[in-house]
Amino acid sequence: MIWNSHFECMSRDELSEIQGQRLRELVERLYSNVPFYRKRMQKMGLLPADIKGLEDLYRLPFTTKQDLRDNYPFGLFAVPMSEIVRVHASSGTTGQPTVVGYTRRDISIWSEVVARTLACSGAGRDDVVQISYGYGLFTGGLGIHYGTEKLGATVIPISGGNTAKQIQLMRDFGSTVIACTPSYALYLAEASEEMDVNSSDLKLRVGIFGAEPWTESMRKEIEEKLNITAIDIYGLSEVIGPGVSTECQEQAGLHIFEDHFFPEIIDPESGDVLPPGSHGELVFTTLTKEGLPLLRYRTRDLTHLNYETCSCGRTMVRMAKCTGRSDDMLIIRGVNIFPSQVESVLLEISETKPHYLLIVDRINNLDVLQVWVEVDNQFFSDEIRKLESLTLRIKNSLESTLGISVQVKLVEPKTIERSQGKAKRVIDKRQF
Repeated sequence: MIWNSHFECMSRDELSEIQGQRLRELVERLYSNVPFYRKRMQKMGLLPADIKGLEDLYRLPFTTKQDLRDNYPFGLFAVPMSEIVRVHASSGTTGQPTVVGYTRRDISIWSEVVARTLACSGAGRDDVVQISYGYGLFTGGLGIHYGTEKLGATVIPISGGNTAKQIQLMRDFGSTVIACTPSYALYLAEASEEMDVNSSDLKLRVGIFGAEPWTESMRKEIEEKLNITAIDIYGLSEVIGPGVSTECQEQAGLHIFEDHFFPEIIDPESGDVLPPGSHGELVFTTLTKEGLPLLRYRTRDLTHLNYETCSCGRTMVRMAKCTGRSDDMLIIRGVNIFPSQVESVLLEISETKPHYLLIVDRINNLDVLQVWVEVDNQFFSDEIRKLESLTLRIKNSLESTLGISVQVKLVEPKTIERSQGKAKRVIDKRQF
């Protein structure tokens, strides 16, 4: 099902014309209403009239998360507080939180793009959507909630946590769609087994998963254990929340709703715009937001864009699943490491569970990477030789993929703390 075929399937030329008009209006609004952007543009010798269309976007300044923190809490808002009907804040655990404000129209647009997201997954009015993202300042829960109501489906607003209750309601209320982080989906599958609840006891058919990177191997495991189609969604609180982009049922890249969020790919080092198809850092300009509109926001997420029309009929550009974040990247002995690389290796090894922890330390001036890996109960043996053989096999696979030496520590099931939100994959003990 396509929720809004007028925009989701329009020609690229027609879409570009709309984007150009909205960009011009956005720049005028920011220059007039946000001192931060006015000063930046003046410093660059730019006036709103200099921006004729999308071809001039590269001339405009970038915005970073640090800019939002420096203007905490409301310094980048483009409307008076009397027009702000809701405030959210980032779920980050370090630094000043980033605050997002929404006007009534922003909430309406947010509901629209999340309704499109749900429709892309195959959800419709007859579905029962269990929302296991957290509610509150985090945008996940309420974002999916409003979009589900816009779609006309039934909402179960259970929020995160209380796993036994999640599974009970999933079974008793006949949930057909589950929305949560992918790591929590695996945890739900694990807990269901312990409660003797089989996938055949549930009506689940679709999972809408985001808020953290995950691999194709992890998707396959979720789909097999819960007997569902696992759909990858993408969003950022700063840009709007969930609803920025999503896979459709083809699972061939995430459609960006670019009538509202204009994407660019840049070189993360130089900031130069890269040609179509290039891999680099994803940047967004929010074309329609009123409360907190952003120019060229650097997401730090690494991906590439595909402008070919999808077989589903949607013409909007698709982004590849993010390979990681440039600022979440670990540099260990001069080598760039992403946790998703480790996950890909471990999910190929049948004896391990999909729970791991990377511990980085500096010993005698040398960076050391230790990987804790949970071993499946049926394979965890007191026979030292078998465990040593498994440890060596994991170590060799990791070192072949990462290009550096690693230490592997096998641990029993449930040793690594489970997360009901974003999974904590890395502990970096180094002092910089």
